[in-house]
Amino acid sequence: MIHVRPAHDLDAREMAAILNAVIEIGGTTAITDPIDAQYFIDRMNAEREVSSWLVAEKPDGEIVGFQWVTRGGEYLPPEAAEIATFAKPGQQGLGIGSKLMEATKAAAKRLGYTWINANIRADNESGLTYYQSRGFEDYGRIEGIRMASGQVVDKVLKRYDLT
Repeated sequence: MIHVRPAHDLDAREMAAILNAVIEIGGTTAITDPIDAQYFIDRMNAEREVSSWLVAEKPDGEIVGFQWVTRGGEYLPPEAAEIATFAKPGQQGLGIGSKLMEATKAAAKRLGYTWINANIRADNESGLTYYQSRGFEDYGRIEGIRMASGQVVDKVLKRYDLT
């Protein structure tokens, strides 16, 4: 059974370990350099008024995924939140993404957002499938994004209306 709860500073180390494992595998996140726990602590504290950070955990307290929504980038209107989702490698298919998404939709509404934007690498088939299966619809594409590693990828923009 997966339980979802708000993330806090003490979760940052496990969140960083999950993200770093995903980065090491490659091909699914725009973040290409390893991060540390302080990255999450700083972001959660700086964005507290405009974001929701959630973790998914097993009954024994092991964090197996996390998701956040926060104010979107400059290319999005203020009523749009940006989303990011990460599951611990090898733990996919346990309902982590479904549980996180339900809690995140409710949190985004409470924060006053009317829609959620997912900005997904075009070569990230699992990410594209995940967001599509949650009801996100394609609405745009950004071509030729140069990653920190030098790789050039396209991004697919998907939208989920909260109303």
